[in-house]
Amino acid sequence: MTSTDARAASARVRRRPHRAWAVAGVTFAALVCAAAFRSATGVLMEPVEAEFGWTRTTTSAAVTLNLVLFGLTAPFAAALMERFGLRRVVAGALTLVAAGIGLTVFMTAAWQLILLWGLAVGLGTGSMALVFGAIVANRWFVSRRGLVMGVFSAASATGQLAFLPLVAYVVENGGWRPASLGIAGAALLLVPAVLLWLADSPAAVGVQPYGAPEPPRSAAPTLTKVTSAVRAPAPSPARVAVQSLLDASRSWTFWVLAGTFFICGWSTNGLIQTHFVPAAHDHGMPTTTAAGLLALVGLFDIVGTVASGWLTDRVDPRYLLVAYYGFRGLSLLVVPAVLGPTVAPPLFLFVVFYGLDWVATVPPTVALCRNHFGLERSGVVFGWVFAAHMVGAGVAASYAGVIRQVQGEYDIAWYTAGALCLLAAGAVLAIRREPATPHVS
Repeated sequence: MTSTDARAASARVRRRPHRAWAVAGVTFAALVCAAAFRSATGVLMEPVEAEFGWTRTTTSAAVTLNLVLFGLTAPFAAALMERFGLRRVVAGALTLVAAGIGLTVFMTAAWQLILLWGLAVGLGTGSMALVFGAIVANRWFVSRRGLVMGVFSAASATGQLAFLPLVAYVVENGGWRPASLGIAGAALLLVPAVLLWLADSPAAVGVQPYGAPEPPRSAAPTLTKVTSAVRAPAPSPARVAVQSLLDASRSWTFWVLAGTFFICGWSTNGLIQTHFVPAAHDHGMPTTTAAGLLALVGLFDIVGTVASGWLTDRVDPRYLLVAYYGFRGLSLLVVPAVLGPTVAPPLFLFVVFYGLDWVATVPPTVALCRNHFGLERSGVVFGWVFAAHMVGAGVAASYAGVIRQVQGEYDIAWYTAGALCLLAAGAVLAIRREPATPHVS
């Protein structure tokens, strides 16, 4: 081969898209689908109650277990991904979700609903939570990391909301069982794509992370041999997860991030995602219209969360979180005044504004975890912060269900969430700009 041919071949290699983008594409799809599978319970809740005669408290209990396990699974799933690889964990999680949702068509008792909606779907989707996206962004990207995390955050929120009108349409025209079987089938269809395209790490396919400088070619084989020769036995995933929690819990920053993310989950997944459709229905709005509004929240979330990722690369993440929590709290306080049987302009404005802010908190929170706890353990530490998010969501789901059962309306639930968000906005200011202690190792 002549020198000209070699240069041409080298140019073709350079023009080939980096493998990181294929991994990011599969990750995006998995996050969208996992979020959609879990959030479908908000639309299925009323028809299941109507068929079996179960109360809102009973169905809310299943959703609460789902949300709590979704969060508590995340740090252990992060450790499992470090030990067994992304591909195996995500493929197994999708299979578990398909089983959990598909078997609901045979249930006859409330404990079965809690076992399937709560335990199986909670564990399965928890293994594909935003922690999965954070690991991929941190492992596969050096440049554009904040932007990619913003896209992954948007994928999660959009999946929670964008498919609700379709699920609502199927439920209204065919019943909740065909909708459940359709969701289970979609989970199984994604498994082959995960096995084919989701590489565990850049090193596993012989490339560098996107934006990282290429190492000297002559040094690469020697480094690989030395690394494999001295590699120590890997600790168990559970030990890694627990030790990361113990190390991080010594930092005030961890508790602020966990506490504010607890409130984030309370005001999004726990309240809006779970109870917005039933609350709007209480005001005379058709279920399909309310589900469409949640889908619109998901549409605007794409813009808001990607923009938040872009800003996180350029602005102090603390200031972003103050703005996000503060404006979210103010918007939630007006919900009782804008809900009605039709989509009036004030309600539409709330949907647009809330959509822009839905999970804009994720990119700056991931950045703060990385800055304060180091790149190596930031995925697991963020897993624990995310666990607090979903525990908050679970508490809010049950809290709002009890408020609705006792009061006959959701007003107190909206006011509580608004006040908590304002509290979170102030708490973020307690985080230091720079780490006060060395990174968790």
